[in-house]
Amino acid sequence: MKLVIRVKLLPTPQQASALKATLHACNEAANHASHHAFTTGIKRNRELRAQIYTQLKDRWGLGAQAAQHVIKKTCDAYTALAANVRAGALGRPNSRRRTKATGKPITFRPDAAQPYDDRMLSWQTEHRTVSIWTVEGRMKRLAYTGHEDQLLLLARRRQGESDLLQQNGQWYLLATIDVPEPPENPAPHGFIGVDLGIENIATTSSGRRHSGRPVNRARENDRRLQRDLAKKNTRSAKRRAKCNAGKQARRTRDINHKISKHIVAEAQRTGRGIALEDLGGIRERARLKKPQRVTLNSWAFGQLGSFIAYKARKAGVPVVYVSPAYTSQECSQCHHIDKRNRPRQAVFACRSCGFVEHADLNASHVIGQRGWWVWVCGAGSQVPVLTLVA
Repeated sequence: MKLVIRVKLLPTPQQASALKATLHACNEAANHASHHAFTTGIKRNRELRAQIYTQLKDRWGLGAQAAQHVIKKTCDAYTALAANVRAGALGRPNSRRRTKATGKPITFRPDAAQPYDDRMLSWQTEHRTVSIWTVEGRMKRLAYTGHEDQLLLLARRRQGESDLLQQNGQWYLLATIDVPEPPENPAPHGFIGVDLGIENIATTSSGRRHSGRPVNRARENDRRLQRDLAKKNTRSAKRRAKCNAGKQARRTRDINHKISKHIVAEAQRTGRGIALEDLGGIRERARLKKPQRVTLNSWAFGQLGSFIAYKARKAGVPVVYVSPAYTSQECSQCHHIDKRNRPRQAVFACRSCGFVEHADLNASHVIGQRGWWVWVCGAGSQVPVLTLVA
């Protein structure tokens, strides 16, 4: 199983200046390669390299490996764009969003990540330093730090390329490691159903509810602050808005990590699997009013699902995905489906058998039962192949 470990670099001011110049040069070269690929229609690595490889080396002072990685990064970006277009992720043909994405060359930010292979970057794990290529020459004995457990994994299981990244004035290396996966539990004792929502971020069929009220209040305050800063439209207001957006993303990520860790630990401890709703395309399918759309789209349900999935793979816990249709209207006891079974947001009252329970808890029971039937019918684990930052 491949994971990505982020280690923090500790450069001196002179070293940071060289890293910044290198990142800017690589991304300027990538923008040139992207413009050439867009205007000529040549977006394959070998063909594009034959045309601009020498030019990138001479004009931006890139080394041989750096120039090749710049071209490969550009081609990979166009490959990803084409895949998103085919999958419908950018909307329908001729839509504004799709036309905006495909009607101009892909651009790279000055501080966008740049890949490094073992010819450009070497690790001295025993000294916690790296030797890295820059446009100003080879930089040696550049110190780094990180979580002790992750650094041990890095020393033992690092594989492949690493990415140089600048974020909020700090420098990082994203290194790929390959950790062995434990065998998946072949005979789970049932499935924990997980219902995702707004009032309760996640409700499990074991009775645990992760309330979303404090989070929703914080998000509403954040949105109010963003609106006020947008009205001011000053340089300091824009800077503060950017910092606030980063704070929101970090808070969301932290909460999703904690929720997913608890769910997977419970499933592993009790010998059960995890059943999740297949929420792909939920934003396109949902028919909501504008305030409701803001609330729905502001929480990273996909991120929470992916965190559960990759933590489950690490723990050997099977995961299955079930249809989300009518999970909030189906009775977990008699399986009667009726829109009137849910008279209020938090209440489920079956009009057939009279069963009454919290609506989210009932939905989680339904999801867990559907997960069991998916497993019994032979679908097996549906965990997607993921590469995530640890």
